[in-house]
Amino acid sequence: MSILRKSAFTIIELLVVISIIIILAGLILSTVGYVQKKGARSRAEVEIVAMSAALESYKADNGIYPRQTATTDAVDARAAIDFAKYQAASQYLYGQLAADADFDGVPDANSRSYMQFKPNQLGKDATGKPYLRDPFGNSCGYSTAYQSNASTGYNPTYDLWSTAGVTSGTDPTQWIRNW
Repeated sequence: MSILRKSAFTIIELLVVISIIIILAGLILSTVGYVQKKGARSRAEVEIVAMSAALESYKADNGIYPRQTATTDAVDARAAIDFAKYQAASQYLYGQLAADADFDGVPDANSRSYMQFKPNQLGKDATGKPYLRDPFGNSCGYSTAYQSNASTGYNPTYDLWSTAGVTSGTDPTQWIRNW
């Protein structure tokens, strides 16, 4: 008489395989988050450089950098993060660089556009007006405050930055900036 044996997995073998799958999934998920943040940081660096080049072209044509006392002089790069002020200043900067003073998405006639912005570079305020947004979803910072008071800001011309996902505080060491 012969005895038939059935092959099967034991509970221990199944638990080991499931544990390995869970560990690998955790490693992959943590790597994906790191890669996404690194990609957003790289994109922000490129956008800051592109906007800086557009600002230089603006200055070459107009003799000055875009400046509005009520908005761009009100933002201090050394002060605590204030996204409401950042939004107002980046909205003004968008209007100047895109030649879209009426914020309708179309460059104004007889005005020179210094930069075209992609939809993912723009946010909209409560009234629907666009402002410059960094890859982390926050307003870009733009300041000309140093021109009126040398104890504010970092550059005598302009300060342009992304907070790189930091949402509070005054430490710009993690920011992506032009200074």
